[in-house]
Amino acid sequence: MKIRLLAGGCALAALTFSGLSATADPADDTLVLNGETEMVTHTEKAPDYIDGLTEQYSGWLFREADTRVMQADDFDNPGMLGVEAAAEVWNTVEGSEGKSCASCHEDVETSMKGVRTQMPKYNEAKGTMYTMEMYINECRTERMGAEEWGWTSDPMINMTALISSVSRGMPMNVAVDGPAKPFWEQGKEMYYTRYGQLELACANCHEDNYGNYIRADHLSQGQTNGFPVYRLKQGALISQHNRFKGCIRDTRAETFKEGSPEFIALELYVASRGNGLSVESPSVRN
Repeated sequence: MKIRLLAGGCALAALTFSGLSATADPADDTLVLNGETEMVTHTEKAPDYIDGLTEQYSGWLFREADTRVMQADDFDNPGMLGVEAAAEVWNTVEGSEGKSCASCHEDVETSMKGVRTQMPKYNEAKGTMYTMEMYINECRTERMGAEEWGWTSDPMINMTALISSVSRGMPMNVAVDGPAKPFWEQGKEMYYTRYGQLELACANCHEDNYGNYIRADHLSQGQTNGFPVYRLKQGALISQHNRFKGCIRDTRAETFKEGSPEFIALELYVASRGNGLSVESPSVRN
């Protein structure tokens, strides 16, 4: 696995600096969830505050036809197993206060609808940017009297998938101004900063070279409206910060930890690049 990652990184460096690579347009396709809900996977105009994109494409449009079909039907989407597991936990009493998630929030499909569209979000009470994982652990420790979940633990990833799933079809709409602005600016700086021995930034792949191929990988814009995603090559649901770690590691750099201030800021900035695209979580990717 390590050899494959390093080889992929070398191929990426060659692509970035030479511009020589096979290319293919995003698929000309429409994502209709369960035959009912049409998703916005492409816009002809990116947000004005994004300098490097003229239009937006969901990562779904860069996947093979069988993967796109898999995501379009909840019965075929393997990520929905995590959603179903979390739905049971939602109603399970835990902790010293004798509460479940439902004790305060009642029906998840009603109370959590729209939450994913705004994540991450500035927490006024805490005075900092909060991700969905942080809000979940705050509820567990401060209201339920339960132990917090690990950032990449199955219960956490499943719960973020459940909460995200009830917002599918709604447009991403994270704040980039007000108290969120300094975090957004930090994330933007990271996005354009070159890391590692290969000296690559997020923008080198997902802005300058989306549509190009690195071996069999069709580079997307790196949109995060589908996270958590079920990644076929890992056979599991993964979080945004897990994917950030993988990308930075591929540049041969020391990476940041899940939940670090750096990754929280990066999550906000990257999410803002997809404002207007539909929430797809849990999506399916290679």
